[in-house]
Amino acid sequence: MFRNLRITVIAAAGIFAGGTALLVGAPAQAATTTPTLAKSVAYARDGAIYTSKGAGETKLTATAGNSRPRWSTDGRTLAYLHAGELWQMNADGTAQHKVTEGKAAGAAFSPDGQWIAYSAPDCLGGSGVYRIRAAAPHGVPEVLFPAACREQALPAPTAPTAADAAGQAASLTDRLRTDDAIAWSPDGKRIAFSGGDCESIFDDCLSIGNIETGMERTMAGFGGGGSEDGFAVVPAYRPDGAKVAWTTFDGTAMTITEAAADGSGRRQVGTSNDRELAYVDADRALVTAKYQGHSWVTLVDLNTGTRVPFQAGSQASVQP
Repeated sequence: MFRNLRITVIAAAGIFAGGTALLVGAPAQAATTTPTLAKSVAYARDGAIYTSKGAGETKLTATAGNSRPRWSTDGRTLAYLHAGELWQMNADGTAQHKVTEGKAAGAAFSPDGQWIAYSAPDCLGGSGVYRIRAAAPHGVPEVLFPAACREQALPAPTAPTAADAAGQAASLTDRLRTDDAIAWSPDGKRIAFSGGDCESIFDDCLSIGNIETGMERTMAGFGGGGSEDGFAVVPAYRPDGAKVAWTTFDGTAMTITEAAADGSGRRQVGTSNDRELAYVDADRALVTAKYQGHSWVTLVDLNTGTRVPFQAGSQASVQP
């Protein structure tokens, strides 16, 4: 109810699920040979974090409640969730340690490498965005969003639930609906995150917040304001900052939406039930897709739609 007291900055057009152009004629899997990438990819499978550039892979953590790996800007460390809390480790899996206490969601490093931003319960009872020093000792978290909480005392950490700790929920849709993973823009000025001031209008929404001003812009909204049920989660910025993508659920199917950074020019990339896009470069991305009955990190050509399975798993992050 506190969200209704906050000022909402709504984009005038293009915030609903409709009106998205399709990447038409995306072919089925083009090959079964594992591609080799120049950069290492981190991903999750069965509660463990792995890295790979191609056919081989390295397991970095035990198989117990680990998820949402995110590379640091210099590619030397990874932030990830362990038992529902924010942790960090070296790229080879050493020096695993907790960054901050309490429930957290998928993190993002600032472009200058100085900060880790993450989502956690805020002072208004919703989901806020915080930042903390990327280097240990990490210090005290600072509030980024909502701006109304910046001058308030930090709320006490919220203990992860059993489902948070296990990285599990009743279904994939339920897990994604409550996934508050964030993305930091390459220019360092903005963060894309689930929820925000737009929750005073919508049941579920995706926002882009200006770090300096605290103002928010709604990128997608569902279940209110005349829109249909659904949600938009797990945002990702293209490395050049010109595009932003997110996972959309429209009440029926999971898809990936890509748009210009200002929200214009929306289109669907990939195929139905793709999710969790991570850009490799301007022309390629990794998505989580179904392959041989399981979740696979899959390489997709964003221009032609050609798809090649990479590794079994999900939640990919590409080393800078």
